[in-house]
Amino acid sequence: MTKILIIYTGGTIGMVNDTETGTLIPFNFKQIQQNVPELARLNYELEVHSFDPIMDSSNMHPDIWAELAKLIFTRYDEFDGFVILHGSDTMAYTASALSFMLQNLSKPVILTGSQLPIGQIRTDAKENLITALEIAAMKEHGRAKVPEVCIYFDSQLFRGNRSIKYNSEKFEAFRSPNYPILAEAGVHLNFFNNYILPPPEKELQVLLDFNSNIGVLKMYPGISQQAVMAITHSPVDAIVLETFGSGNTTTAEWFINCLKEAIANGKIIVDISQCQRGSVELGKYETSKQLQEMGVVSGYDMTFEATITKLMYLMAQGHSYEEVVKLMEQSLRGELTA
Repeated sequence: MTKILIIYTGGTIGMVNDTETGTLIPFNFKQIQQNVPELARLNYELEVHSFDPIMDSSNMHPDIWAELAKLIFTRYDEFDGFVILHGSDTMAYTASALSFMLQNLSKPVILTGSQLPIGQIRTDAKENLITALEIAAMKEHGRAKVPEVCIYFDSQLFRGNRSIKYNSEKFEAFRSPNYPILAEAGVHLNFFNNYILPPPEKELQVLLDFNSNIGVLKMYPGISQQAVMAITHSPVDAIVLETFGSGNTTTAEWFINCLKEAIANGKIIVDISQCQRGSVELGKYETSKQLQEMGVVSGYDMTFEATITKLMYLMAQGHSYEEVVKLMEQSLRGELTA
């Protein structure tokens, strides 16, 4: 029988209405089949691991990512797939982080959640959970159909490190702006095999350390020298520079000098676009040519979530400055298109 481990971290999906107080409270996921009786028809062997205490995803932290990765690694041989129930607000960060931590992943790790609590009549929780379980269980020629970390939400399966949360009011909460979806659930589950990572030949490895000492500098017209220096002169190890269009910034001399000084002091600067669609192309315009020449790293079409977690991950692995720079511009888990 197919075995799936459900890991419940918290979030809207696990909430029900308290009949006495009228407030939302978490229900015990060990009684999951009482709340979602449809699961019995899947004929899977399900085990549930609930975090204690459960957490709002706004409190997500690299320590929790490590706990999740360690749990998956420890129970890896016991299960055919893993479904993580998670609050939607930081789901894309967790999915991105896990994609880097779980090297040589050959089984599905599917994150899902909901916009409405599972106890409400119009909830999206049941469909998201049931289909996520089906995807986690699906095999082809004896191998997992989707051997990577994904997000399933509102009938679509996304690569985890290509996903962003873009809507807090609709069931269609996530998008993958620079990479096609991996599957779509309609009358049938349709997989788009050309976009799914091939299964690795090596054994799973897990790396748990992160360095979160990162600053974020978002460009806007009229940004002041004081505001820029607050980031470039701070004791961070890296800076994510959110630029205009295809990687452009002001060419003001004071700004360029701030970046040069930061790089001279050993800070890694990664350039990603404020645009959700498209890629950074350093040197395409004069406004980004100086960035390229001074050693700013191109984030290409990575999401903000993937850029942050990839930097955290790489900087904690003992790599040299040059190695981190090189790996940031390479696709490690399908997170970018160079």
